[in-house]
Amino acid sequence: MKGALLINLGSPKSPEPKDVKPYLDEFLMDKYVIDVPYLLRALLVRGIILRKRPEESAHAYKKIWWEEGSPLIVLSERMHKKVKAKTEIPVALAMRYGEMTIEKGLQELHEQGVTEVLLFPLYPQYAMASTLTILVLAEEIRKKKFPQMKFTDVPAFYNKPDYIQNLADLMQKSLEGYDYDQLVFSYHGIPERHIRKTDVTKSHCKIDGSCCSTPSAAHAFCYRHQCYETTRLVAEKLQIPKDKYCLTFQSRLAGDKWLDPYTDIEIDKMPSRGIKKIAVVTPAFVTDCLETLEEIAMRAKEDFEANGGEEFLAIPCLNDDDAWVQTATNWIEEWAFAEKKAI
Repeated sequence: MKGALLINLGSPKSPEPKDVKPYLDEFLMDKYVIDVPYLLRALLVRGIILRKRPEESAHAYKKIWWEEGSPLIVLSERMHKKVKAKTEIPVALAMRYGEMTIEKGLQELHEQGVTEVLLFPLYPQYAMASTLTILVLAEEIRKKKFPQMKFTDVPAFYNKPDYIQNLADLMQKSLEGYDYDQLVFSYHGIPERHIRKTDVTKSHCKIDGSCCSTPSAAHAFCYRHQCYETTRLVAEKLQIPKDKYCLTFQSRLAGDKWLDPYTDIEIDKMPSRGIKKIAVVTPAFVTDCLETLEEIAMRAKEDFEANGGEEFLAIPCLNDDDAWVQTATNWIEEWAFAEKKAI
């Protein structure tokens, strides 16, 4: 029997420091997030970052927390509920970090008799710190707890026509009647070394301005290329002139060279260049979360206006948009019924 497991990032149990700290510990101690030797990672995370970050992050979470709970969890649950209502295939929901574990999600499917699972990371672009860590952990759990299960995974869908159409339609609706000076495609940042580590050719990804536009097998796992490709396809779909949009990366940590240009720096400079009205979309996420609701819709907006900006529009993520739900359901059913269709 076949079933699917939707997997998102996760969230603290509450926006209080006592719950934010263990969540951050689990997240930052992931070797695919901070990819340095364990002892160095432990020193950095537990000896330095977790001394101040839980209080700071808790403050940020409190600004976006809903009465029902974490926006990311609530929105993921809404999407999950809609997908379940559209298919007879068993579908469960899990998070990479926090209490809604992948093991619990697999157990739920196991109890329904599922032996073949479609792992569905809810990330359009492939990255070590998102897609890879999910797939590795799921496989570790399978070997220990569910050895009879068979896994298939949904590849990065950054360029799939139906996803691009969903994103473009949502953006067009959000932008209706809004005459922006610049549209910012802001993606979550990652260290440049992650790009090189996921380069299957071991030589293509030089991050030199041309490698992402030069055809290569590396692109199947290159986060940077996939961000640029999503942007290009959506801009073409919406017929946005090249001088009216830009691509940036947000949420970096100090100490390493991260993908640039940086969202905060670019947005802060825009008013001085005569760009007074902007819209920001965050296509690295399909679900609104701390990085979209607080970092962009609140902090970036405040900084933009403080520097002379006049209007700032934060475009929501796909969340539980009906067209996106239908797309996700279609992908699950295409996989589940592939053999029947072939016959």
